[in-house]
Amino acid sequence: MAKGSVWEIGVEDVVAAGLKADEAVAFHEGLRRLVGEEPREGAEAEVWRAVAESGLLLPAHPHPLHQLVYYSVYATWDQSARGPPPYWFPSPINSKHTNLWKLMEHHGPKLLGSSYHDPLMSFSLFQKFSAHRPEVYWSAVIKELSVVFHEAPKSVLDTSENSKNGGAWFPGAVLNIAECCLLPMESQKRTDESVAILWRNEGSDDSSINYLSLKELRNQVMLVARAIDKIFMKGDAIAIDMPMTCTAVIIYLAIILAGCVVVSIADSFAANEIAKRMEVAKAKGIFTQDFILRGDKKIPLYSRVIKGTSCVVIVVPAHGNDVGVLLRSHDLSWKDFISSAGSLPRHNYPPVYQSADSVTNILFSSGTTGEPKAIPWTQISPIRCAADSWAHIDIQAGDICCWPTNLGWVMGPIILYSCFLNGATLALYHGSPLGRGFGKFVQDASVTMLGTVPSLVKYWKSSKCMEELDWTKIRIFGSTGEASDIDDDLWLSSRASYRPIIECCGGTELASSYIQGSLLQPQAFATFSTPSMSTGFIIFDEQGIPYPDDQPCVGEVGLFPLYMGSTDRLLNANHKKVYFDGMPTYKGMNLRRHGDIIQRTVGNYYIVHGRVDDTMNLGGIKTSSVEIERVCNRADENVLETAAVTITSNTGGPERLVVLVVPKNQSAKCDPEFLRTKFQKAIQNYLNPLFKVSFVKVVPEFPRTASNKLLRRVLRDQLKQEYRTYSRL
Repeated sequence: MAKGSVWEIGVEDVVAAGLKADEAVAFHEGLRRLVGEEPREGAEAEVWRAVAESGLLLPAHPHPLHQLVYYSVYATWDQSARGPPPYWFPSPINSKHTNLWKLMEHHGPKLLGSSYHDPLMSFSLFQKFSAHRPEVYWSAVIKELSVVFHEAPKSVLDTSENSKNGGAWFPGAVLNIAECCLLPMESQKRTDESVAILWRNEGSDDSSINYLSLKELRNQVMLVARAIDKIFMKGDAIAIDMPMTCTAVIIYLAIILAGCVVVSIADSFAANEIAKRMEVAKAKGIFTQDFILRGDKKIPLYSRVIKGTSCVVIVVPAHGNDVGVLLRSHDLSWKDFISSAGSLPRHNYPPVYQSADSVTNILFSSGTTGEPKAIPWTQISPIRCAADSWAHIDIQAGDICCWPTNLGWVMGPIILYSCFLNGATLALYHGSPLGRGFGKFVQDASVTMLGTVPSLVKYWKSSKCMEELDWTKIRIFGSTGEASDIDDDLWLSSRASYRPIIECCGGTELASSYIQGSLLQPQAFATFSTPSMSTGFIIFDEQGIPYPDDQPCVGEVGLFPLYMGSTDRLLNANHKKVYFDGMPTYKGMNLRRHGDIIQRTVGNYYIVHGRVDDTMNLGGIKTSSVEIERVCNRADENVLETAAVTITSNTGGPERLVVLVVPKNQSAKCDPEFLRTKFQKAIQNYLNPLFKVSFVKVVPEFPRTASNKLLRRVLRDQLKQEYRTYSRL
């Protein structure tokens, strides 16, 4: 895959990586012109930047060629001394067009004084200022969003109420956040004719793109809100359990416009999980589809929903105008529901204005360790997630944003608000994102921001389903949900001529990410470059003692409690006990629990090493599952993904490391002992020679939550049962 340095790459290596002989000669000559004839010690980042920005490496080139050049350039890079190697670099010319550059140029000199130089040099200083003076930062950023207060707030932040660890944000403000999504905004050049939503149905890959203008969206939302008024009362909790289609988005906004509360339920849940969420939220009704269409398959959804609730169900047809199932007597088809709105006035609906801290959406944690936490979002939460996307992913008016997700998971509302409060267009694919049809939609819709989850990228890369598609309109990627893989990120970035991937890590209860990337900093694959704007945190050891801010370390993260947009309550658990009790105090602040183990590297990048409960003790040394998996995933070319867990014998004793493997080629025979040897060597070389792999098991797939999080606990329990008498133990 890689040579000892980029200067060792020969024409024959380029041919072996997939180019024809004549193409290889031309490529090699171009590479030599960029890197020079003589090796330059310590110039790896400079060399890679020249190669990546030159356009020599094309999206159409085979991935082995991208691997050959990238890994050869950084072959001598000492990560322990220099930190993760950067692959993308901000330039003053391009950075001037970003949202944060403009904000910093306007406010930086006044707020930072003589310490301010320019947005690239002063970014970290400005971020720290925003964490220590969040009310100042938010007073500026709120003006950049499409947020219109019906009654203005008395202040940005009120910390006088001791019962609220995170303070009261925008006290006294009255608004309807759904209305804010639907209004023209002169500062964003958003008019009634602006395109609000683009979509295409799976199976119609050669059809033209469908679209809704802002005016059409607003009219449809008001129509649905009027129909909601006929059946429900103000303040009622109403669930949505269906794919994130154009209709689902309309329903979501209409529920909030009507002064009701959305209950978010993922469309993959079984009936008992639906029942749990309906009961906890005290939902009075639910919107769903008759079926979920995936290619030629019709997956029943209505029949699953009615097993989980006796409430009224409004059923949207997955295809056509009529539902394809027999409904219960008290349920309604979408057609009948809309008809109930009446004829006058269909498109003139007065929004229900409420205080900023009123609940608009009830979301749920994954529930991997018991009953899922019911997490209420207020009208402040959408402002937080939209502002984070404005600052970090740089969503701007005119962008076309696509992030395959579901309104049952936090990324659904996040991408919705990130588009509509920033004047961008929401692009929806009504179908599975796993196939080429999704990639063609991204191409045909001219998507400029594509969001992903790492397992999705891994599938795209291994299946080669996105080959020969043009993704060069994409100017930025987003990634969240699980730990990214360096080589998968290399593949993804290369599809759009090495555009940056902004990694995001946060939580439903934060309505945002606490660490992200930034277009004002160099980016390294599978890392985060900064705390998010206005976020402060420390990393502390097992005794609760914080590490110095400038010191590389690994430990648990503790968030500063003044976190705009985060929850101040839970519906079915003690909020203080869950997030604050037992956490260290730092400079008089009771830190907020998040539960992540993170590493701050040399060079001040961050890497997430999993949850506190995913740590393992190997020979007296604590490490994380994610750290082991990162190394093992790259140890053999037939490894699709790995899961690292530890088990002990029935009589106790030391933890023993087990690595489970999902192979790329399910039909090929995988020798567990051969893989164990390879994993052991990789772990010894790249992590710690004292870590020993006890055994390897090959499996067809891993158990996951509906939000695609790996269930290591389930794997651990299965292994304990299966291998309780295993000879190695």
